[in-house]
Amino acid sequence: MKTAALPETMRALCLMDYQGGLGSLRLMERPLPKPSAGQLLVRVAAAPIHPADRMFLQGRYGVKKPLPVVPGFEGSGTVVAAGSLSGRLLVGRRVGVSVSAESDGTWAEYVVVPLAQCLPLLPRMSDEQGASLFVNPFSAWALMERARKGKHPALVQSAAASALGRMLLKQALKEKLPLVNIVRRAAQEELLRGLGAEHVVNSSEPEFEERLRLLCHELGVTLGFDAVAGSMTGHILQALPEGGTVVVYGELSGEECRIPAGELIFRRKKVEGFWLSTWLSHGIGRSQLRALVDIPLRGGKDFETPVRAGFPLESAEEALRLAASDMTEGKVFFTPNR
Repeated sequence: MKTAALPETMRALCLMDYQGGLGSLRLMERPLPKPSAGQLLVRVAAAPIHPADRMFLQGRYGVKKPLPVVPGFEGSGTVVAAGSLSGRLLVGRRVGVSVSAESDGTWAEYVVVPLAQCLPLLPRMSDEQGASLFVNPFSAWALMERARKGKHPALVQSAAASALGRMLLKQALKEKLPLVNIVRRAAQEELLRGLGAEHVVNSSEPEFEERLRLLCHELGVTLGFDAVAGSMTGHILQALPEGGTVVVYGELSGEECRIPAGELIFRRKKVEGFWLSTWLSHGIGRSQLRALVDIPLRGGKDFETPVRAGFPLESAEEALRLAASDMTEGKVFFTPNR
């Protein structure tokens, strides 16, 4: 169902080869997709570049879609067409969207998304905040829910100055739950202390491992969240008291987790993985899901994403370079129709 004349084609960034990674992106003209029953066609206003997106470009993410494929896991825009009567009320509305695991993504002028994966945006919400409603807010809430259910007395997290790390910090402060925050630079430490963080350790300092261990034992930290992998997973695991658990949810280092076997064998410690897609599919019930969709909308600044810059599709190389350079500065977005 169309409310206005739509173009027959659109521009989209297409990944041509997983082996080529970032260098295999091509700006192409493609037929405008048509929504089927239960789907909406959205004119994309903003689409973030997440670490998960960069992993996807390199073929290291949890799913590989048939090539060529348009990347981008989430975004925002205006609904311009609906494939069935159930979506007619959203035509003309601004929405935040999350794409299906098997479909093209949001790094394009238009995207087709399931009706169930759209959230109508509040008028005051910017395109960039609307484009960031799913991945980080839902992940932060799910990780903190893991801490709540396990009744953990204190937590530790790596990549604490990232967008998701700041969301976890704000939740921990609100719940008065001690949180040890690991950063890499003094500027990040200053940033987090300005947000109210009491416990911050810098991994670039010579005595980092000893400081981390002493702090985790002093606070009784039993659960860690690691977005870095590589040697960081082992550092956190070794710092925890006996019986502690590290949940790995990212691979910012681009390296495999390095874990001392003795921590697992002799000290009853564990390492687990977290993937939002799996958690949404199997980890929550209907009542939790209904509450979850309201979290980024009612959470205000607790789930706000810092914004760094926006780029047109033709500046993909520059956008991806900036997105990988310093995530503390904020999220980088594609703005295909601006």
